[in-house]
Amino acid sequence: MRAFPVRLPSGQRYWTVLDEDLQVVAVADGFLRHQRFGRDGAESTTKAYAHSIALFLRWCARSGRSWQDGIGQFALFMTWLAHAMPSSSGIEASGTAGPGVLLAGPGVGPARSASRINGVLTAVRGMVVHAAAAGQAPAGLVPMLYEVADDRDLPEQARGEDGRMAWRLRARHRLREPETAVDRASDEEIVALLGACRSARDRLIVLLMARAGLRRGEACGLRRSDVHLLADSRRLGCEVARAHLHVIRREDNPNGAWAKSRRQRVVPLDFLVVQAFDTYEFERMRVPQAASSDFVLVNLFRGQVGAPVRPDAVGELLAAASRRAGLEVPVSPHQLRHAFGSNAADAGAGIDVIADLLGHAAVSSSRVYVHPDSSRLRAAVDAVPSPRERAGGRQ
Repeated sequence: MRAFPVRLPSGQRYWTVLDEDLQVVAVADGFLRHQRFGRDGAESTTKAYAHSIALFLRWCARSGRSWQDGIGQFALFMTWLAHAMPSSSGIEASGTAGPGVLLAGPGVGPARSASRINGVLTAVRGMVVHAAAAGQAPAGLVPMLYEVADDRDLPEQARGEDGRMAWRLRARHRLREPETAVDRASDEEIVALLGACRSARDRLIVLLMARAGLRRGEACGLRRSDVHLLADSRRLGCEVARAHLHVIRREDNPNGAWAKSRRQRVVPLDFLVVQAFDTYEFERMRVPQAASSDFVLVNLFRGQVGAPVRPDAVGELLAAASRRAGLEVPVSPHQLRHAFGSNAADAGAGIDVIADLLGHAAVSSSRVYVHPDSSRLRAAVDAVPSPRERAGGRQ
């Protein structure tokens, strides 16, 4: 079993799952196509789901079970996920299936984190629910994965507005994920990265993620018409004041760039990012092949000059800059985005503001940035006046 990308005649892409004979697994393909086109999901989402479903189907095949029987042994699958190393999972460094062994239970150290296991389980549950709804699987599989209950025991305020009874689902299988600090790039690492960049374009890429919170796909998908650097943009048909950019989801980006959120958002830009745009524009003007491209970030030095930068190239750029900066661990694009969210929280931005700036569909996704670190906890305690100060006496 393996995940495989599919390009349709329209140019749209999604990921599916192939079996050992390179035939499409119908139950997985139906769910992944629905996720991509029926729910307008991102291609990257179907890629992650396809790899997760391929893991489950591979475990079923190696243990001699049908995938329906595998649902009844979901706890065993969780154990296998937790302890099966890549060779046992059938994924070698080359990406092909290896011989491996099937583990019966714990015996080696953890191979996957709790969050990774929960992500795999989410994908498989989605496939099963879709298969049951489409008539590809018996409906009795759903209660094996979810506790099904009605809302009669809920307060009246928590029920539907029309008063009719509704059903709710809660996953039966889920690992507790430990709370960890957000994996952000430090300010010192960002400064080192900027100093190690070899072009104005590369510095702009770093600042778009570290000072505007863009995902790498959002940065690579920016069109020049999305960037408004004037104090008053009304002549451009935009009512938003001061320098900003618009993050817009588009289907036709030839470089595969993708804005995850369906909702268009506006991101204000500070003077550092505006200066970076100005410097980059002069650098770009010296490359004639870039003049006709509407993309903001284009290849200027290698590859197909004038073509839009690929999202994968951003990770390669940061890895090379991290090496030149002497950083022990390369900084990833998402660490720069986390740095922006954390700095916004430290500056006093509310969780709703952070969610809008980062394009989170749910405010809960931004909660990780408002967890105070030890220095903020210490500052809060030191700021509390003593009882004598409150009473008007000496400390």
